[in-house]
Amino acid sequence: MPDWSGIAEVLRDSGIIVTGSAAPTAITGGDINAAWKLDTTLGPVFLKTCPASDLQRFEAEADGLVELGKAGAIRVPQVLACVRNESDAILALEWLTLQEPDQRAEQVLGEQLAAQHRHTHEQFGWRRDNTIGMTPQINTQDEDWVQFFRRWRLGLQLELAASNGFSGTLQSEGRMLIAGFERFFSNYAPQASLLHGDLWGGNRGCVGGVPVLFDPAVYYGDRESDLAMTRLFGGFSEAFYRSYESAWPLEPGHEDRLLLYQLYHVLNHLNLFGSAYLGRALEIIRDLNAR
Repeated sequence: MPDWSGIAEVLRDSGIIVTGSAAPTAITGGDINAAWKLDTTLGPVFLKTCPASDLQRFEAEADGLVELGKAGAIRVPQVLACVRNESDAILALEWLTLQEPDQRAEQVLGEQLAAQHRHTHEQFGWRRDNTIGMTPQINTQDEDWVQFFRRWRLGLQLELAASNGFSGTLQSEGRMLIAGFERFFSNYAPQASLLHGDLWGGNRGCVGGVPVLFDPAVYYGDRESDLAMTRLFGGFSEAFYRSYESAWPLEPGHEDRLLLYQLYHVLNHLNLFGSAYLGRALEIIRDLNAR
């Protein structure tokens, strides 16, 4: 259980004063961190807590929200504080009462995501590492997208899978794929677009008709990888995709690259949650190797 008196103290130092003897309300739904609603003199605040040793993970998330906010394309929660006491790390965000997006909000999100992706950088990666779920996501900057994705996305996930006991066929067929996937980029040179990085349906919502994104795993990469994640678990409407395509059409070959980018997240789920994802990872690798 978090040390609430210690949390109140460090929040006070950041200008967030807990109202009287207000008790935090636990919020369900997260798989990784504890989440809470806390009444303060600023109004309700959304808190995430985890062990103090994990503060850097929250700092990276806070920096990612700030980076997305700089693009001025899609609303993200305002970061109020990222602090720790002796036992707890705390990320405090503005409280947003989220709703499910309707068709209009989905259309707006498609337009806005295309605008966010037009916010670019000269290199792929980012100025700091972060996490994808609980997995380290290394963002060492590189001018070569193929090299970056080979080493720090698929390559690293395959290394982690081997250390988690998933060797043999996964490794041999995975190495075959990453050794030759330049062919998927023979007529395509992606820009280093600002990515949310973990854009599944559970990381977006709506406030008063305005789309909101949260829980990012930010870096600069191929915009198609954000869109591939939206299709991995579903939840986004055709209005979203039509709107994005109208704002910034995808280039030929994106269907093949979609599988390549989904493989990163499937391998990450294999490493996070175990063998239930092994069959799907092998299916994607074999499909791609056959193309």
